[in-house]
Parts: sequence; C-alpha cells; structure tokens
Amino acid sequence: MALRTIRIMGDKVLEKKCKEVKAMTPRTKQLIGDMFETMYDACGVGLAAPQVGILKRICVIDTDGTPYVLINPVILETSGEQTGNEGCLSLPGQMGVVTRPNYVKVKALNENMEEYVLEATELLARAICHETEHLDGIMFTSHVEGDLIDVTEEYEETED
Repeated sequence: MALRTIRIMGDKVLEKKCKEVKAMTPRTKQLIGDMFETMYDACGVGLAAPQVGILKRICVIDTDGTPYVLINPVILETSGEQTGNEGCLSLPGQMGVVTRPNYVKVKALNENMEEYVLEATELLARAICHETEHLDGIMFTSHVEGDLIDVTEEYEETED
C-alpha cells in the first residue's frame, strides 16, 4: 500500500462524474488499500477515489473503527436531518455548517464485488452522503450554510 496525494479543491478532477466499476482488478484492489492508508494518514473518516485523482465510483469510510468500502454506491433512502460542522480532506483547514440526512440506506458493492445494503445514522450517514457526492463531482461547500470557517489556527494553538 502507498500514500496517495489528496487533490485540493480547485483541481478539475474533483468536479467530474466518476465511472462505474465493472470488475475488481489487482489495480483496483491496490487503489482501495491506498485509499484507506491515505485517509487514515490524513486523520479523515472518508475518502472518495476522485480525491486521489481516480475517476472511479469508489469510496472508503471509517467513522468508528469499522472500515467500509462502497463501490458504485446508490443511496436508496434518507430521512431526518442533522446539522453540524463538516470538513473535507480536499479543503484542509476549512469547515462549514451543513445539514444532511440523519439516516441513510445505501446499496453498494464491497471489495469482493458482492452487493450489500448499509443502513447508517449520524456521522456515518453524513460521511456516506459526503463521499457519494464526491463521485458526482459535488463538494460539500455547495451545501455550507453561511461562511466557511478557518480551523487551522485552532489546531495550531492546540498542538503546543
């Protein structure tokens, strides 16, 4: 596995719609492993393939120690709402208030290309919505209520 470079907002690859994954290949398996390693290294809870420059419908998520691979995800159902701060590895140091569904039901393929359905609430539901939107070229900034907040100074102060 290897760390991949995370693309930053403004990179055109983040604005493109990704292609469906038709079959699992050794390169795709490697990509999934690299995406997890890159996400963990960046202290993120989710990462979509376009964020590392690959236009495939793949995202990885881990909000609580349970890693999920979502290949060709389709959101089947949402309900409720939650409003809270949201950030993105492709927009480091920035955060904004976003309202998302509090419940999400998603159908996807796992790393073995087996279909499964995942029901999620709270942070996992937020992460699924955020990452699946990346696959359609949508950044969380299009949902921010109010202004983006610069959080780099906060982190710099707490590191000492």
